[in-house]
Amino acid sequence: MIRLHHIAQARSFRVLWFLHEAGLSHEVVRHSIFDKAIRSPDFLALSPAGRVPAVELDGQTLFESGAILELLTETRAPHLGAAPGDADRARYLEWLHFAETIGAHLANLTQQHIILREDHMRSPTVMRLEAKRLEKCLLAAAQARQGAGVLGRFSTADIALGYGLLIGAKFLRYADPALLAWQADLLARPALQAALAEDGVAEIYTRDFYEAPDG
Repeated sequence: MIRLHHIAQARSFRVLWFLHEAGLSHEVVRHSIFDKAIRSPDFLALSPAGRVPAVELDGQTLFESGAILELLTETRAPHLGAAPGDADRARYLEWLHFAETIGAHLANLTQQHIILREDHMRSPTVMRLEAKRLEKCLLAAAQARQGAGVLGRFSTADIALGYGLLIGAKFLRYADPALLAWQADLLARPALQAALAEDGVAEIYTRDFYEAPDG
């Protein structure tokens, strides 16, 4: 059994979505961003930064979502990856890890709009700049898609990238046809719908949209 430590909407959702795409049995251990338990010694033994995801499997624990996705793909769902020697290997790894670049912009926007609770702590300039950077990265990923995904088929890289698109909609109003088509394709996937249903009550992004203030 795969045990996933999860907070709704957090990067652990990438792993939850993967588990549904791969059809893997799993247990979700729910946590809250407001719960001090994720700073407890017991949880820090699973995830030293006190964050999700953490995954328990095969007698070991992993705590980095990108590494979790790579390992689970290689050991449980190789059809969602590209193995060493595969002609698509380099492209697969490049786009899988490009999702972390997208994630950095999402993290900055989340900090500015949500984590920094006082207006004087926030920077409208940073909000607008990070939104533009996020949009540029998402457009690059959208334009790299070839049919069902960046490999010409759906893969774990599309899960990692797709999470960025889903959360990015909290900060960007998509108008580009490539982004809208990508969004529609993802939302039509039964596995994504199943993961969204299992995700839990929103705690991080409680608004439909976060507008950058003027000034």
